[in-house]
Amino acid sequence: MKLKKFALICVLTTHAVFAQKAKLTEFSAIDKKALQLPDSLTKNTELIASYITSNFTTDKDKSRAIFIWVASNIQYDIDNMFAINFYEKKEEKITKPLSTRKGICENYATLFTDICMKSGLKSFVVEGYTKQNGFADYIPHAWSATLVDSSWFLFDPTWGSGYVSGGKFFKKINNEYYKASPTTIIKSHIPFDYLWQFVNYPVTNQEFYEGDIRQNKTKQFFNFKDTIQVYENQSHIDQLISSAYRVEKNGVKNSLIFDRLQHLKLEIENYRQARIVNLYNSAVGDSTPWFVSPRTIFSSDLNNAFNKTKMKNKDLSELTDQELLEEAKRVKSFSFTNALFIGFLAGVVIYSVVKSSWGMLTLIPLYFIYKMVNDPKNKRSKDLEQLLKERNLK
Repeated sequence: MKLKKFALICVLTTHAVFAQKAKLTEFSAIDKKALQLPDSLTKNTELIASYITSNFTTDKDKSRAIFIWVASNIQYDIDNMFAINFYEKKEEKITKPLSTRKGICENYATLFTDICMKSGLKSFVVEGYTKQNGFADYIPHAWSATLVDSSWFLFDPTWGSGYVSGGKFFKKINNEYYKASPTTIIKSHIPFDYLWQFVNYPVTNQEFYEGDIRQNKTKQFFNFKDTIQVYENQSHIDQLISSAYRVEKNGVKNSLIFDRLQHLKLEIENYRQARIVNLYNSAVGDSTPWFVSPRTIFSSDLNNAFNKTKMKNKDLSELTDQELLEEAKRVKSFSFTNALFIGFLAGVVIYSVVKSSWGMLTLIPLYFIYKMVNDPKNKRSKDLEQLLKERNLK
């Protein structure tokens, strides 16, 4: 019995060794060519992509060449491993690893994805968190998703580049994180937004913690392919709204998910407030120069703007009868627009309170209402009414 077990172990070990060698042999020619990329062509992703497309033709070969180049040439930046900033500009995420040859997960993933896209491969940066040795990490992570020959695969050039031990980074290519299938990588990587799991029965955060990553077909079917197509055609604000819905639906299990969800909601609210300002500006035109943009809110610029408006306004007593009548029409139009917009802002306040209680973003519309109600033009309107009566023009 012991001899049988020993023989079985030998067979399995031999098979694993040969499989690994076969995999290395499959990539050896591509890897060699990719790593011959001249330093003079590594100043930007356009030059790198040009080399890739000139030397590789298939999706599979391109993705491999990009993966091995990024994983081999970028060192993990131990000193900044906790300084993950998902909201840094894309250009800065790419420039740093190319110029310093160092980076963290967001740099690896953004660099890989950008080269893929410029090489003709559809690719996205995926943000989420991971699990190692059975425990969820307390810092977020980023990896990439790329469409290869009509199928979605996951690439983690950070984990694929080596490992950290004793506070030091050791370079060692790990092909487990090259072209990983969605159902395999979900063992260790889960996105904040379940759209980027690329499965029809997404794993919840609770299930990820418990290690239950099977495709449970008793769940509602999720057509991720169609949803990705919809996502690509959505406006930025609609992308944020749909993503926030999915993030919340999948369970807010830890502080990383909570932070991501709060950031999405803040972005959505900022967009809505900016849209309110733009709508108002377009509605009233130049009649209220103090109400230009959110940057002037709560600033001394408001007083300056009001003073300029007063200086420009001609004294009513100096107007002719014709000019007075024209001014009356303009003020009436302005008052009507103000009344409509005050009603709109009041609705926004009520909606915000119901949805998310009181907060700074809820108070901003109230501030606008206060300013509009106490606008100096209201006194001018009363003076105008009195003058019209005195001249028997009303």
